Amino acid sequence: MVAGQLEEVGLAPSSIMLEPAARGTAPAIAAAACLIAEHHGPETVMGLFPADHLIKDQDRFRLALDQAVDLAKGGRLVTFGIAPRSPHTGYGYLQAAAEGAKDGTPINAFVEKPDEETAKRYLSRGDFFWNSGMFVFRADAILEAFEIHAPDILNACRAAAAGASQDGLFVRLLTEAFGQCRNESIDYAVMEKAQGTMMVMLEAGWDDVGSWEAYWDASKKDDGLNAVQGDVVCEDTQNSLILSDSGLVATLGVSDLVIVNTPDAVLVADRRRAEELKRLVARISSDDRNEASLHRRVYRPWGSYDSIDQGSGFQVKRIFVDPGKKLSLQRHKHRSEHWVVVKGEAEVTVGEVVTRLTANQSTYIAAGVVHRLANPGLEALEIIEVQTGDYLGEDDIERLEDDFNRVDPDE
Repeated sequence: MVAGQLEEVGLAPSSIMLEPAARGTAPAIAAAACLIAEHHGPETVMGLFPADHLIKDQDRFRLALDQAVDLAKGGRLVTFGIAPRSPHTGYGYLQAAAEGAKDGTPINAFVEKPDEETAKRYLSRGDFFWNSGMFVFRADAILEAFEIHAPDILNACRAAAAGASQDGLFVRLLTEAFGQCRNESIDYAVMEKAQGTMMVMLEAGWDDVGSWEAYWDASKKDDGLNAVQGDVVCEDTQNSLILSDSGLVATLGVSDLVIVNTPDAVLVADRRRAEELKRLVARISSDDRNEASLHRRVYRPWGSYDSIDQGSGFQVKRIFVDPGKKLSLQRHKHRSEHWVVVKGEAEVTVGEVVTRLTANQSTYIAAGVVHRLANPGLEALEIIEVQTGDYLGEDDIERLEDDFNRVDPDE
C-alpha cells in the first residue's frame, strides 16, 4: 500500500523497511537508524512522522521542519510542540524551558497523558505544549541515545538490521532478532530520559487524527454538527460522527454517537467515550476474533483481494491485480478454483498452458495443478474467484516461483 501511494504522488523511495512484528515506535526507529547510518552515513538526518496526522498549512510545516533539521544537524533530538487549544487528556505534553517557544527551545520534561484537572492547569500555565509525536534527529544521535537509555532494544535491532534481506524495494528485518525487542514507544524508551532535547513550535493546523473524536473535530459538519461520510441519512441527529462504506446507515433521534459501518464490522459508541476504544478491541481480541487485527480486504505486493462470501466448502473473493504485476506460481493441495474476469485482461497459466482472458471469460484450476495469474495490461485487473474444497485456509499455498520472494503464505 505504501509503495502504491508513493507511486501515485510521483515519489520513488530507495527502500521501505518492513517490521516482522509490531513492537512500537522505539524498535522501528532504532532499526531504521541502523540501516540509515550504514547506507547513508551516521550523520544523516532522519524524521519520524506518523501517518494519521493532519497538517493543514504545509508551507508553515516546511518552515518548522527546516528549523528542526538545522537543530538536528547539530546533534540535537528535536520534536514539535503544538500550542494546546483545549485541556485535552488524549495527548502527552511537553514542558518547554520558555513560555511561547517561538524558536527552538529546550524541553524540561515529557509528561504523560494527564487527567482533566491537570490538563486545565497545563493550559493556564503557558509553558506546556501538546506532544505531536513527530521527531527529527541525526541517525548517530538517536543511536547514541538508545545506547544509553535502551541498549536492549538497540542490540536486538542491530542484529535485525545486520541480518536484513533486500527484496526489491523492501528491506525485511531478521524476524527472530526483531522479535526479541520489547514493545515500547520512542517517548518512553528514549525521549523522556535523553538530555538536550529540543522543541520547535508548530503552528500549521495540526491534528492527530488517531481517534474518532479527533476525526469528528477535523471534519466538515452539517447543520446538526454531524460529520458524515458515505451513504448516510440523518433525521433529528446531532453532534455525531457517522461513516459508512458498506451500505446505507440511517439515524433517527440520536446524538453524540460514533457510528462506523465497514465490511469488517459495525461500531456504535458514545462519542464522549471514544478514547476507551482500546478496551473494546482488547475484548474482541480476547474472544479470539480476527476482526481486531485483520480487514476483509487484504493487500498484497501485487494488489489486493476481498473475501466477499464463504460457507461450508466454498469461499468467494474479488481479486484485484495491479498493472504489470503477477501472483506467485503456485498450487493448492486442498482446493480448486474458478476464475471469472470482470475487468481488464488476465494472463492465466494452468499447467503448461498460458492463455489470455478478458471480461466475461473464465477458467478452472483443479486442486494440485500449478497455476499463475498475471495482469499484462495497463489497467487494473479484477476477477471473481470461487474456491471449493475441504480446506480453504491461506496457508494452503505452495509457492514455486515468486517475484516478491515471499516465504510466509500470509504475505
